[in-house]
Amino acid sequence: MDARALKRDAARAALGHVEEGMKLGIGTGSTAEEFVRLLAERVAAGLSIIGVPTSERTAALCAELGVPLSTLEETPELDLTVDGADELDTALNLVKGGGGALLREKIVAAASARMIVIADRSKLVETLGAYPLPIEVNPFGLRATALAVAKAANRIGLTGEVTLRKAGDAPFVTDGGHFILDASFGRIPDTRALSNALHAVPGVVEHGLFLGMADAAMIAGADGVEVLLAAR
Repeated sequence: MDARALKRDAARAALGHVEEGMKLGIGTGSTAEEFVRLLAERVAAGLSIIGVPTSERTAALCAELGVPLSTLEETPELDLTVDGADELDTALNLVKGGGGALLREKIVAAASARMIVIADRSKLVETLGAYPLPIEVNPFGLRATALAVAKAANRIGLTGEVTLRKAGDAPFVTDGGHFILDASFGRIPDTRALSNALHAVPGVVEHGLFLGMADAAMIAGADGVEVLLAAR
């Protein structure tokens, strides 16, 4: 099976958890877009839901396909968020932010009663860290923040290159007007320690470690969709 078919299988499994009248957080990225396309088919067939998108990109696709939208200001409490991940482990800790929407994704997920992750099997890892960790930062004091991020990681035994994400020759700018640092720390044995260390750095707006936020994951492989549930 090709990658898109797997993403679509995972998205279809998550769609089975969407019920009439739900307030949905809708994620960002290629797998989340497959969910939006399937959701739009259900809406066209009569399903009544309201969606809160995690990015301008997702909002545009929803508008194009006829998925009704609200904002988190108008709808501050959500029933369910469905979103992809760049990496996840079997405890359903995630690395997110490859698409540049990690801050809004985390805000929307935190406002939801439940979060379902959709991914193909290649995203499931034993230990997070092979994928560079996105860190959303304020443009002011960028070099100082990047140095402080590296030092904070060093103090807990992590090393690796911290690079500014670019869009062509210019810095990539998030929907919130921030920059993103991609940190190639490699294997992260203590994700909570890294989370705390990064949150303590002035200039860091948010990071892409989503710890203890996902309730279930739909993992699509050639042999079908595996459902992982978080231990609570």
